[in-house]
Amino acid sequence: MESHNEEHAAKLLRAQSHIWNHVFSFINSMSLKCTVDLGIPDIIHNYGQPMPLSNLIASLPINSSKTHFIHRLMRIMIHSGFFSQHSDTHNDLEVKYALTDASLLLLKTHPMNVAPFLQSMLDPILTNPWNQLSNWFRNDDLTPFQTAHRKLFWEYAGSDPNMNNLFNDAMASDAKLVTSLVIEKCKGVFMRSETLVDVGGGTGTMGKAIAKSFPQLECIVFDLPHVVAGLQGGENLKYVAGDMFETIPPADAFLFKTVLHDWSDEECVNILKKCKEAMWKKGKEGKVIIIEMVMDNEKKDDESFETQLFFDMLMMVLVTGKERNEKEWFKLISSAGFNNYKITPVLGLKSLIEIYP
Repeated sequence: MESHNEEHAAKLLRAQSHIWNHVFSFINSMSLKCTVDLGIPDIIHNYGQPMPLSNLIASLPINSSKTHFIHRLMRIMIHSGFFSQHSDTHNDLEVKYALTDASLLLLKTHPMNVAPFLQSMLDPILTNPWNQLSNWFRNDDLTPFQTAHRKLFWEYAGSDPNMNNLFNDAMASDAKLVTSLVIEKCKGVFMRSETLVDVGGGTGTMGKAIAKSFPQLECIVFDLPHVVAGLQGGENLKYVAGDMFETIPPADAFLFKTVLHDWSDEECVNILKKCKEAMWKKGKEGKVIIIEMVMDNEKKDDESFETQLFFDMLMMVLVTGKERNEKEWFKLISSAGFNNYKITPVLGLKSLIEIYP
């Protein structure tokens, strides 16, 4: 009888621990944000070798009464995989810290720096809507973002320059990582086209890299007026302001990098139909190139699947979109009047989806 009670108690304690870990998982996010705000990854990187705690403390822009808290911040960051810990063989008392692959991506000097994405997603403007999620389920607002701010996400970004800059920087940092991989692994995708419109291309991170790598290609970065205002093009790159729900500039290739997941099925079909119209204006068969997640692709580990679920919830809370599986992509593609598609899972969590008329 006792062993049954012990087993029951152990189950309860495991359940409690599971709940606690989910209640407090925001602590991982906020500790990481603090680490980046204090510039800790850059300080350790600039030191050039594993950095002793005392040197780290001496390099930090903090109040002297807070120095003894730093090792506690670092301890949770080590647990989360952002730093590794080394101890000195001669002096075991002093711990030393080194970067990991994850913290390398947070360095200001790293070409693929994802810190702007972190700063944008953890800004109160984007975290407050999560407190409205249950209220949103009870009201008729389109998104929890609208419940929190009384404006839709895109409208808010258009009227708040700080939010606009924060979000554009976040998208640009995400584009850098994807762009280098797409250009390296998918050259054939761009080789046979003459004109390409990067639809919802933001400030042009991806458009500029494609224009540079494929000089034969005329590239247009197409986005809303407040996004492309004042941006200068180059030899085979120009910026065009407009609204993709109304009309898209004619071309024979159209690129959407993490754009369609922001929109509902109905809105996506509308956007893809506009692409088809723009293709016909060119007078020859073209294609649409989509870089997005394809949910529950095989070969996914638990962490990757969790990332997909996080992004899907993010799309529900901030905008009217969602992450889609292959069936859902197929439904969109065929509803917009396209007949063929090809999915190439080449970009970690994201896939390259090519669709043809």
